[in-house]
Amino acid sequence: MNNLFKLKSDFGPAGDQPKAIAELVDGVKKGLQHQTLLGVTGSGKTFTVANVINQIQKPTLVIAHNKTLAAQLAQEYREFFPENAVHYFVSYYDYYQPEAYMPVTDTYIEKEAQINEEIDRLRHASTQALLTRKDVIIVASVSCIYGLGSPIEYEKVNLKIEKGEKISRAEFIRKLINIHFERTTADLTAGQFRAIGNSIEIMPVNERVIYRLEIEGGSIGDILKVDSISRIILEKITVFFLFPAKHFITEKSQIERAFKTIKKELDLRLKELEKEGKNLEAERLKRRTSYDLTMIREIGYCNGIENYSRHFSGKNAGDPPDTLLSYFPHLPDGSADFLTIIDESHVTVPQIGGMYAGDASRKQSLVDYGFRLPSAKDNRPLKFPEFEERVGQILYTSATPGKYEKEKGQKVVEQVIRPTGLIDPVVEVRPVVEKGSYKGQIFDFIIEAQKVIKNKQRAIATTLTKKMAEDLSEYLKDPSTRLGTGKAINARYLHSDIKTIERIEILTSFRRGEFDCLVGVNLLREGLDLPEVSFIGILDADKSGFLRSDTSLVQIIGRAARNVDGRVILYGDIMTDSMEYAISETNRRRKLQMAHNKKHGITPKTIIKKIQDITDHLKTEHKKTVESLLEIDRKLYEKNPKKLIAQKERQMNAAVKILDFESAAIIRDEIAELKGGPMAKKIEGGIM
Repeated sequence: MNNLFKLKSDFGPAGDQPKAIAELVDGVKKGLQHQTLLGVTGSGKTFTVANVINQIQKPTLVIAHNKTLAAQLAQEYREFFPENAVHYFVSYYDYYQPEAYMPVTDTYIEKEAQINEEIDRLRHASTQALLTRKDVIIVASVSCIYGLGSPIEYEKVNLKIEKGEKISRAEFIRKLINIHFERTTADLTAGQFRAIGNSIEIMPVNERVIYRLEIEGGSIGDILKVDSISRIILEKITVFFLFPAKHFITEKSQIERAFKTIKKELDLRLKELEKEGKNLEAERLKRRTSYDLTMIREIGYCNGIENYSRHFSGKNAGDPPDTLLSYFPHLPDGSADFLTIIDESHVTVPQIGGMYAGDASRKQSLVDYGFRLPSAKDNRPLKFPEFEERVGQILYTSATPGKYEKEKGQKVVEQVIRPTGLIDPVVEVRPVVEKGSYKGQIFDFIIEAQKVIKNKQRAIATTLTKKMAEDLSEYLKDPSTRLGTGKAINARYLHSDIKTIERIEILTSFRRGEFDCLVGVNLLREGLDLPEVSFIGILDADKSGFLRSDTSLVQIIGRAARNVDGRVILYGDIMTDSMEYAISETNRRRKLQMAHNKKHGITPKTIIKKIQDITDHLKTEHKKTVESLLEIDRKLYEKNPKKLIAQKERQMNAAVKILDFESAAIIRDEIAELKGGPMAKKIEGGIM
């Protein structure tokens, strides 16, 4: 068998990893459907799984419970498999307000979404890789179980564009429009094309390059692959494939059939509503559906077109939708021919299981009150049994496996010994309230945090609410409230209200030492991998609930296990069962780890991990080019700012005259940065 996956690493398996890898590979080869890797935090579970993938040589889906963790995992797998296709697939919305109706207040909320174009590009890159390669790892959030569009139709309508192909300019443009590419006369963005004379320039949805081709005499001439920013010709090619700009693709014959079935469903539903005396709802539904059908017929699209997806796909009522899982390879009998890794399974599995119910409840209200046809309910995430049927052999990874993994598990592989020799942190309990000279949990946390900060290490505080996280981070920054403890602590808070990309950037800044203390609520959801953290304070550890359950406490304690000086303080006035279990389990692991180190003469060392995140990949080439030009022009700007800006404005105008809008846009944004950015402010302030 040819090895498509090629694992690259400067180190080999160590600690418990060799045993874990051998057992898991053996389980996969024996056909076990459910295996669990019970790996303590910092034991290198991702490296173990990478070795399993390398030996099994199958496409792999890795599911994480949030975008931040998915980003971190995608980066790690890219480092392990630099020659293979590792992609990041998450929800492409920066902001999403689903369509909903609340009958109690008679409030209709229209769907509102702000799409992140770069993440949309990465989604297309994922699906196209799955349809064209075998060496693919997709790291996804739970959005992978939502309806996506048929892979058969998506693959069927891709265009093979070849030099010498007989086709007219008008016919070629029609083909582009049929696969949802938009025509423009301005800057090209993903999924757009423009026609200038006999030249047609196209930017695919999966890469940041432009394909420029000439159509003369009824055939395609030269095809050039051009850098979208610098306009440098990268190569001259003879053929390339162009996939659709949207995942939901339907042939003309299917569209006509869909119109008939939608109208038939509308007629039946109107009769039902009128029979129930719901004339207002019937009129509302008739008006909405008729408008949508008109829009689809005229421009091929309407807002909320996904609510008619069952009709366009030809599926029956109640059938599960196509999802990212449909794009993975399957055997002739329909069974999955890929590996599935469910990371932090104790959180991810329940999240997958809960998606359908919430969506169904919201859709039912829209149907009952005439905002949508009943078929809208088929635009949904997979039900959990449907998910189980569609995934390959599953490997759950967690330091604290949940009930589902324990019941389903055919094999549990424990990975307690860390390759670094690091042991679980020392855990102690201190009171919450003030007692005598002891000033309470906040004051005590400040003293302990300042000790580690003095040693160039980081601290984490976990709170019970978002408001407390925000208030505490502000309190720590104010030296006047230190009660004689010394300098203020540079702190920032992190919780679910902060956008995905910003969360990743905050964590990266924390690791780089740009601030010293991170305050959060459920920091487990971030998938923290922070070896610089040597102290964690768990505030109000004795309060019952999810955030202070035995699983949560064990997980939080584990975040301090990547540093040789790791310590955790549980602040609580009573010893709860969860606290007792977490301390007991941590001490059990410490005993095993210390015995191993003693036997093998190992001296624990703090993990040294490169500080990198996927925002490097999410940053557009446009922005990167602007930043590089600013760096090049820095000295010229220092000497004569006005002269440089005048020169740049002339360059921008010259680019516009020859219709080179990309270059003009880059220069425009560089001028904006020069006039109002950090460089300009430094000069105005006399710093340079």
